[in-house]
Amino acid sequence: MKTTARSKSLKVSDGGRLEEEVSLEILRTAATLEHFLAEGLKVHGLTMTQYNVLRILRGAGSTGLCRNDVGARMLSPVPDATRLINRLILAGYAKKDKNPDDKRYTATQITEKGLTLLDYLDDFILGMHQSQFGHMSETDLTTLFNLLNKARKRP
Repeated sequence: MKTTARSKSLKVSDGGRLEEEVSLEILRTAATLEHFLAEGLKVHGLTMTQYNVLRILRGAGSTGLCRNDVGARMLSPVPDATRLINRLILAGYAKKDKNPDDKRYTATQITEKGLTLLDYLDDFILGMHQSQFGHMSETDLTTLFNLLNKARKRP
């Protein structure tokens, strides 16, 4: 029995089909959420990837991170983290600082301008999340959170 995106309940009898449908629903949901957030960030001149880097740099504190460490913490890998970081530097949201003890090591740090933008975006993004998930109960959200965590961990 086939299901459609409009189905309210899954009725799947053939082996593996339920797992496939669940996987597709997760991908559809992720795409919808990402598009919604990307459109909201576009108004502020940021891409999702740039926003992710700024959040990573804020979390790193005043010491900052090297390009490889930023790349390792990204939600999605990017092929050219240097170019991405350079765009944030040009916008005034980040800066590079060479290590006086090791000239080969360059840390990227968030600037005050970047912190100010993120402070503003914290409430903006929270509002976007609430508009996406506000119709769900705390119990539903907790269950969804736990199930998605469980799905990422293979036995």
